Amino acid sequence: MSDRTPSPDIRTLGELRAAGHRHRPLRAELRENLLRALAEGRDPWPGLHGLRHTVLPQLERALLAGHDVVLLGERGQGKTRLLRTLSGLLDEWSPAIEGSELNEHPEEPLTEASRRRVEAEGDALPVVWRHRSERYVEKLATPDTSVADLIGDVDPVRVAEGRRLGDPETIHYGLVPRAHRGIVAINELPDLAERIQVALLNVMEERDIQIRGYVLRLPLDVLVVASANPEDYTNRGRIITPLKDRFGAEIRTHYPLELEDEIAVIRQEAELVAQVPDPILETLARYTHLLRDSPAVDQRSGVSARFAIAGAETVAAAALRRSAVRGEEEAVARTVDVDTATDVLAGKIEFESGEEGRERAILDHLLRRATAETVRARFRGLDLGPLVEAFDGSTTVATGEDVSARDFLAALPAVPEDDGGGSVYDRIAERLGASTPGQRASAIELALEGLFLAQRISKDSDEGGTVYG
Repeated sequence: MSDRTPSPDIRTLGELRAAGHRHRPLRAELRENLLRALAEGRDPWPGLHGLRHTVLPQLERALLAGHDVVLLGERGQGKTRLLRTLSGLLDEWSPAIEGSELNEHPEEPLTEASRRRVEAEGDALPVVWRHRSERYVEKLATPDTSVADLIGDVDPVRVAEGRRLGDPETIHYGLVPRAHRGIVAINELPDLAERIQVALLNVMEERDIQIRGYVLRLPLDVLVVASANPEDYTNRGRIITPLKDRFGAEIRTHYPLELEDEIAVIRQEAELVAQVPDPILETLARYTHLLRDSPAVDQRSGVSARFAIAGAETVAAAALRRSAVRGEEEAVARTVDVDTATDVLAGKIEFESGEEGRERAILDHLLRRATAETVRARFRGLDLGPLVEAFDGSTTVATGEDVSARDFLAALPAVPEDDGGGSVYDRIAERLGASTPGQRASAIELALEGLFLAQRISKDSDEGGTVYG
């Protein structure tokens, strides 16, 4: 990664001791680095929005207490992203014995083989440096995950080489032991078969591992974190009670509560191929919030943040397609593009069983509400009367997903200038910060849609496009 600093120029155990390196257990390392970040006013959780006063203080207390953590929440609440930010609390570079299968610290060897090396080689023991990103491992729990995957198993190849079956060196270690001195994240924990969850009990409590009857007293230094959807306890599986009891902290996550946080998530996560003005993003964010509050939507399934993210990306793609078809110099999303997004987003929503056949009507109704709320928030106090008066009964304006900004602007009815020497179109553009033709078209189209929703002008839509009049 480009933002990495170079690793320390220390290559042996002797040099490490001479440099005054201090070995700390993992939990002490996380605790000290978190406290330092908080004391310095640095944000330990970059890229997380809407959790600052709810989830993050709970997580910080859990880490300061040295607890393993399970995050419970519906899909798309940022649980995985939150887990991945934990690696930022690790030291950027950490020493390990060169060639060690379990990445053991030179001053605290774990296996018998490493202890023999330290004794035999002394200060000449080779040391390598691991970046913090290498000390975070993630596993998506699936029903076919085995004990060998997580903990380990006897390696028949090593047995065939002549080692005794009871020799610890015949063991091929799984994901958890290999994460020694690091963080193990298990996504969708309830999907693990219950017998596999049992294998984690010793790791989380006694910090040792058992493989096919071998009891290896390996004092593993790992932090186990996990995510789960509460509904999974009945739909696909559950976290067994003894394992749940071993997590020191159970933290409930949630969707962004504030509109600004929802918009920030969209801006951060969406890969936009065209300009999407802020009012369009606001409409998508309001749309998502309304869906989460709707009794017609199955809230146990949730409305993921990915809904709004995918919506923004689809809207941008619609604008890019129009610019290519109509030869526009700039691709700017408009209100008409949000309708095209609804077509492809419907599959991301689970409706209540009694709403069968009404899904599209519900989506369209909530989108109209979201648009109306955006118009009221953006144009509050702005007199749109001259624009209404311009529609004299015979004047119409056509728009649509294939109507260019240039053609849309050219078709607008003439309006008188106001006392400031501008027109209502200029005031609309100024209010939304629209300067280019594409941005002006987007702003004025939003105003027209708002006037229609306020029942001040009419609107006809079909497959050929939309006509305001």
